[in-house]
Amino acid sequence: MKRIFLAGNPNVGKSAIFNRLTGARAEISNYPGSTVEYTKGRSRLLGEQVEIIDVPGTYSLKPSCRAEEVAVEMLDRESIVINVVDATNLERNLYLTLELIERGFAVLVALNIWDETEHRGINIDVKKLESLLGVPVVPTCGLSGEGIRELVLHLKTVKKRE
Repeated sequence: MKRIFLAGNPNVGKSAIFNRLTGARAEISNYPGSTVEYTKGRSRLLGEQVEIIDVPGTYSLKPSCRAEEVAVEMLDRESIVINVVDATNLERNLYLTLELIERGFAVLVALNIWDETEHRGINIDVKKLESLLGVPVVPTCGLSGEGIRELVLHLKTVKKRE
């Protein structure tokens, strides 16, 4: 069974996207210690049964706390990593994105919290970002479901990097 990992900084909406992809009722929580656990779910995407894993939030692949250690230990090079990024705070979030790409993971970037970029006057050239990173980039809003269908469709374009 294909595995898909949802990875990203804490509080970027990984659990909301997990819920959209699986229909599960994962707890979305910011309480200390709650993100050390992870959530698994199964779904049928693009005609294939997949396991989706919402890993603990991490800022880097060089862990500085137990939650980050768990996140790094869980990532599997044979799986797809959907890197959920807060579109309103790209500078902080892209550090992990670049690490994932540099380490050769098959990465798909979900520019989450996309609805807030318009409200804050943030303009992101998605095609240019996609070109610069060399991986697919899809604007999403986990809470409303915006972009989730496009995210799933892009799963077939993700390639493992060498």
